[in-house]
Amino acid sequence: MSPVTIVLLVILVLMIAGLIAMYFLGKKAQKRKEEQDAQLAANAQTVTMLIIDKKRMRIKDSGLPQIVIDQTPKMMRRSRLPIVKAKIGPKVMSLIADESVYDMIPLKKEVKASVSGIYITKVTSLRGPLPKPEGKKSWRARLKEKAASANARLEEEKKALEKDNKSKKKKK
Repeated sequence: MSPVTIVLLVILVLMIAGLIAMYFLGKKAQKRKEEQDAQLAANAQTVTMLIIDKKRMRIKDSGLPQIVIDQTPKMMRRSRLPIVKAKIGPKVMSLIADESVYDMIPLKKEVKASVSGIYITKVTSLRGPLPKPEGKKSWRARLKEKAASANARLEEEKKALEKDNKSKKKKK
């Protein structure tokens, strides 16, 4: 066997071993996530709250209790979390929103939310439906929108010029 073939076989074996390890680690992480979701659902309470503000910010700047900040892993402290400041009864609290719920939370409105500790897992509106968040527009969609608005402006200018030309012809 040539040295190139041996190197390729070693790389192939390592890649297969890596894929197998990732499969089992992924399965383990998925089980852990399901257990955490079940625990969150068991501890969830439905609360009426007035949303004051929502931002993505670092955990140390979020206004969460110091105990929560101390318990977060070191790697997580630098990442930005979806933080919601809400008035629950007479108290103003900072809460962490689930990523899937964060975009649906309306500002300056009263909502009914499912809260587990300081974690918002579900949001429904008290009055009427929640406004659907607009997804991020693709580059192509924005370009088409710009072109359409430019064409509309051009048509308006053409009509204005034709009107001016007609009024000048009538005066002559």
